[in-house]
Amino acid sequence: MSDFILHHYPLSPFSEKVRAMLGYAGLDWQSVIVKEMPPRPLLSPLAGGYRKIPVAQIGADVFCDTRTISREIARLSNKPELVMENCPEEVQQFVREVDLDIFLACVITAGNLTLLRKVLKESSIMDLGRLLWDRIRMGSKAKVKAQSPREMKRMVRAHLDRLETMLADQPFLFGDSPNAGDFSAYHSLWFQRDLANQRVVQDYPNVNAWMDRLKGFGQGHSTTISADDALDVARSNNPRTLPVSDDDGDLIGQCVSITPDDYGLEPVTGTLVASNASGWIVVRQDPAVGQVANHFPREGFRLRP
Repeated sequence: MSDFILHHYPLSPFSEKVRAMLGYAGLDWQSVIVKEMPPRPLLSPLAGGYRKIPVAQIGADVFCDTRTISREIARLSNKPELVMENCPEEVQQFVREVDLDIFLACVITAGNLTLLRKVLKESSIMDLGRLLWDRIRMGSKAKVKAQSPREMKRMVRAHLDRLETMLADQPFLFGDSPNAGDFSAYHSLWFQRDLANQRVVQDYPNVNAWMDRLKGFGQGHSTTISADDALDVARSNNPRTLPVSDDDGDLIGQCVSITPDDYGLEPVTGTLVASNASGWIVVRQDPAVGQVANHFPREGFRLRP
């Protein structure tokens, strides 16, 4: 059985980004379905206070944010192009643009009755009310603020115009094969086109063909396990050997907090055990699983003593 475990839910755009990467990488993986919002009592021992989804797990190592998750997928599949930092600066700048403001505009303008019906298939009306209230509260604290509805629709159109031009004479955004930029653009448009059935995306033939190519890679082969099974995996393993640290030397061994700098601003607190260009690793002790190592990227997070 695969060692790679993904904690996700079906309608999560960033989970779809990772599922698409797993398909492109051709990996086997284990699937744990979680609730759309906290509390997630069986995920908390692994993720600490981190509230975003998806979360990946290999043994007692837990990977928070799709950037650390994509690094693990790249390592397991020998596909370094899935890591943003391995791509040319043009791709890295593109990812930074589409992962925040464009993503937010796509998701917010996707709302319609089709999407609502799909959400209600996954949850009750009461749960939907809780979810909306949770997202409103999270948005009120977010550093990234939504624009007006008209401006967000304009942003989506401009984004689609740009992609249509980029795809005019090549199958993927930056050439003959996909990289981190393709998957960073894909999941928000998947939310628009495949979940909400928004017609705006259907007006762009190059974009639709590109999405179909990415979707054609599938999602790898997944095996469903329970959240208790995932806790057992963490409980029966130790965190893996630490990478070499070359930064934050005065904080190594100290208690720190790591917090997203855009939204979902709940911190994870633990002992900083590794720090380098790839990110940070903190170790936590939890009575349910013992010692767990949480991996975070540098970009999009802040570290504090």
